Amino acid sequence: MSAHDPGAATPAELLRRRVADDPSNPLVTFYDDATGERVELSARTFDNWVAKTANFLVDGLGAEPGTRVVLVLPPHWQTAVWLLACWSAGLVAEPVDPAEVKGRSGEPVKPSGPYILAAAQEVLDDVVDDAEAEEVVGLSLHALGGPLADCPPGVTDYADEVRSYGDRFDPVPEVTPETPALSVTNATLGGGELVAAARAAVEKWELDARDRLLVDMPFATLDGLLIALLAPLASGASVIIQRNFDKATLDRRLTVEHVTVVAGPPGPNDASGHPYRLA
Repeated sequence: MSAHDPGAATPAELLRRRVADDPSNPLVTFYDDATGERVELSARTFDNWVAKTANFLVDGLGAEPGTRVVLVLPPHWQTAVWLLACWSAGLVAEPVDPAEVKGRSGEPVKPSGPYILAAAQEVLDDVVDDAEAEEVVGLSLHALGGPLADCPPGVTDYADEVRSYGDRFDPVPEVTPETPALSVTNATLGGGELVAAARAAVEKWELDARDRLLVDMPFATLDGLLIALLAPLASGASVIIQRNFDKATLDRRLTVEHVTVVAGPPGPNDASGHPYRLA
């Protein structure tokens, strides 16, 4: 069965089918133009990270179906991993743009706790004292998952912890398409609704398994998550996620990465950043 088989009813099932059908080709490629970093993950490697992270959340942090996980993370391959790990374990992911919490030290990221809080190194000082967070996990976002440069007291270093967990995660029987999966823009969506939205995006943007999407969009919006993660999974396409995007690299990257669809950088006839297909 293909990755875009209509029988897949949750994001985790979309990933499992992608791994079964196309384990070796790139699923996610990540660029950070500020550091020159490039990371490429096949579906199998991405799935291993998802499984380790889900096991870490469940066995290491005691997360149960329905637990809220607030993700103060930029567009990044590890952010995509955390989202799928949450959905695999039946947790409710709440993505937040890191820019929204900078300079707000001592204030809860979300005023309605409790939750597990996963935050990028760049904002740890702003969130470490969040009284609503039951656990605070820090992500360095270094190349290939290196540890935090400085781990504040009370913070769990994701990179140090996650590698010891198993790279297989058994599906949680309580997780159904109706299980809440994502809280974004004052709305909570179940896994089935996310898959339905992903399929609608695939139809709207006419995506298929031959496509390579170049994406420079925030992960704190439903549109960003659809184009950068869910629609590629639903269509069999692969995605290139950019951070600290340098426009001077665009033309060469389109050629080198065989890009067919661009989302984020303004298109030739549309300054909105909506997805557009290259001629």
